[in-house]
Amino acid sequence: MDRLSKVIEKLINQSPFVQEAITEGLINISSLARKLNPEIKTLMGKDISDSAIIMAIKRMPPGTNQKIEHRIKNFMRQLGDLIVRSNLVTCTFKNYVGISQDQAKFLSQIKDISDNFYTVSRGVTETTIITNEQFKPKIMEMFKQEDLIAEMSNLSSITMKLPVINTEISGVYYYLLKKLAWEGINLSEVISTTNEFTIIVDTAEVSTAFSVLMNLKSETLNM
Repeated sequence: MDRLSKVIEKLINQSPFVQEAITEGLINISSLARKLNPEIKTLMGKDISDSAIIMAIKRMPPGTNQKIEHRIKNFMRQLGDLIVRSNLVTCTFKNYVGISQDQAKFLSQIKDISDNFYTVSRGVTETTIITNEQFKPKIMEMFKQEDLIAEMSNLSSITMKLPVINTEISGVYYYLLKKLAWEGINLSEVISTTNEFTIIVDTAEVSTAFSVLMNLKSETLNM
């Protein structure tokens, strides 16, 4: 039975969200047992009854994710306000010689415009710029168009202010992203600073995403 438990735990941990779904009662244990049975039989080299698998699943100790979630729910009580910005665009360019200078020129042109939104993420081979849609013509003019990889419009951002202790708690981003994924929300970009977490989504999904994040705060307040 001990070996069976370890095999089942390994299989469940390989499947995203299954451990959480079991804990929250969202999965039919009998159906899960029947689904896992053929693979368990192969790994163990012998027939295993569905009832034995069901018993092993029910006896599984709380997983790491559950322990993380408990700490994070307490942390969520301290979350700050959510800030929504709309009419955003993203432009991704290959990293070319001079892109930093073009970025500096662009910033100098928009620095005196109030209520502007601008963030840049530079990777090893490409750079993504996220800014107000009104600035897109300037980006197209000032950056090399032949190095443009992708662009997206009609986007919105939601920024969540995090308590300063967020860097001391593991799994904060995992918890937030998991909740959004469960609702089928597609993230165009994710941006983080030390005490802020920002997601970029299609404007059509911003209301749903906002509700998910607000519910996280409400759930912890009602614990």
